Amino acid sequence: MKFYYVYILRCSDNSLYVGITNNLEKRVNEHNDGKLTNAYTFKRRPVDLERYQDFTEPNQAIYFEKKLKKWSKAKKEALIKGDFDMIETLAECRNATHHKYKP
Repeated sequence: MKFYYVYILRCSDNSLYVGITNNLEKRVNEHNDGKLTNAYTFKRRPVDLERYQDFTEPNQAIYFEKKLKKWSKAKKEALIKGDFDMIETLAECRNATHHKYKP
């Protein structure tokens, strides 16, 4: 069975990078080796693998990666820590027009 991995790397500047691969160890090594000079992580090496999720369906992995890329750094940090209550809190709409805030 083939697996696909969505991963979060912490860069040397403390930024987070989200990616997808079918060979996690090889891909993290490629980031650290600087294989692609135009990659986000190239000037932010070394990188550390903070978290990954495996999938058997590539479409599910692609969907999850796109979802994570839209998350705030705070929300990604909560995921790294496994703080699912904080993820839920950070996901709440804080807009004054939200139905939750209407009298």
